Amino acid sequence: MENKGSVLMHRYELGRLLGQGTFAKVYHARNLKTGTSVAIKIIDKEKVLKVGMIEQIKREISVMRLVKHPNVVELYEIMASKTKIYFVMEYVKGGELFNKVAKGKLKEDVARKFFNSWSVLWIIATVEAFFTGI
Repeated sequence: MENKGSVLMHRYELGRLLGQGTFAKVYHARNLKTGTSVAIKIIDKEKVLKVGMIEQIKREISVMRLVKHPNVVELYEIMASKTKIYFVMEYVKGGELFNKVAKGKLKEDVARKFFNSWSVLWIIATVEAFFTGI
């Protein structure tokens, strides 16, 4: 199901792998109806359940649905199968923020853009802390 060119739920054609972590892989995909590029995060339910992180996934969904900001990736929809959870999100070109920062000193105008993004991340962390009671 996660092969390049495969069609997910009759709605999205999966493209190349953008990144992966312990519990999920993120693919570039195309909406078959509109032709729009999206990113699809595919989470392995078994792995998440095994380590007891289902509540964290639910919180991530809640926060992503609440936050609407130009510096935050938009969540379009959530889908699920027996074994996977699919986050269909806005596709953002440019790679991972970590890779940009890890290269060393940034020019001021570039750093300013990232600082603005980090301000939004602080807001998201605050919202998440509110929901979790931290």
